[in-house]
Amino acid sequence: MLEAARVEFDRTESLFAFDMCYQGQTHTVEVPLNALSDGGEIQLTEPSIREAFETRYRQSYGRPLEGLAERMLNLRVSVIGRRPRFDLSLLAPTNTEGNSHIGERAVWIGDGWHETPIYERLTLPVGSVVSGPAILEQSDATIFIEPGMCGKVDGFGNLIVQSNRCEDVA
Repeated sequence: MLEAARVEFDRTESLFAFDMCYQGQTHTVEVPLNALSDGGEIQLTEPSIREAFETRYRQSYGRPLEGLAERMLNLRVSVIGRRPRFDLSLLAPTNTEGNSHIGERAVWIGDGWHETPIYERLTLPVGSVVSGPAILEQSDATIFIEPGMCGKVDGFGNLIVQSNRCEDVA
């Protein structure tokens, strides 16, 4: 299936696990086979499987149950394709002109109306610092930066809002 996806992978990993429970129970716990490894080699012996199951059961429920037989219900195999790292900075805004200011609006802040600048959020260049009060508009949200707070566009295009002096953010 991974080959048919026609996607580039750095590597693939195969993960193996048992679904186990005590006789008479309907809920299972996943027991990864890597929990059975000893120096890189998987030890599939009855005592090692029982010990790994009891460890996982203890992690989930606090203590194993005495005197009940263990059941192995499923062997689960997952093959995971690990893709190359993706440079998220490629998604950052590319606007370098700084023409994101689109107007002003009267906003009630504290005890009165204040003319507040409005910016088109998604066109703010990387490194932009916006001092509050300010309104940042985008298609799915409106962001209000309160007085005394600053927003800065990081290298990935995220807006980081902090309650600092703006000169400390720049």
